[in-house]
Amino acid sequence: MHAFDVLGDPVRRRILELLADGELAAGEIGAVVQAEFGISQPAVSQHLRVLRDNGFTTVRAAGTRRLYAVDATPLREVDAWLERYRGFWSQRLDALETELARGRRERREADREAGREAGR
Repeated sequence: MHAFDVLGDPVRRRILELLADGELAAGEIGAVVQAEFGISQPAVSQHLRVLRDNGFTTVRAAGTRRLYAVDATPLREVDAWLERYRGFWSQRLDALETELARGRRERREADREAGREAGR
């Protein structure tokens, strides 16, 4: 399965979001995902399997619990693929930052002028 096919599913993206903060037990993941998406525990297990089989997560046994964690390798590959397209939005983000800075500067100047007028 291609990385974007794996990441295209909102349930799998949510699981990765949960794991971004650190390792979690399958039951903890299941509780959140079941509540948010209204899916069954077996469906959550299937999503965890897809993530694991495609290298996005690792799993380790701790007694009877299965602890999942993010494996960043496929995410780095996605990031590398996206690199060639970043130029399309970085210029726009740079332009936005310029406009925001201009607006802040104009507000400061207007505030100073208003202060001078009030002091007269």
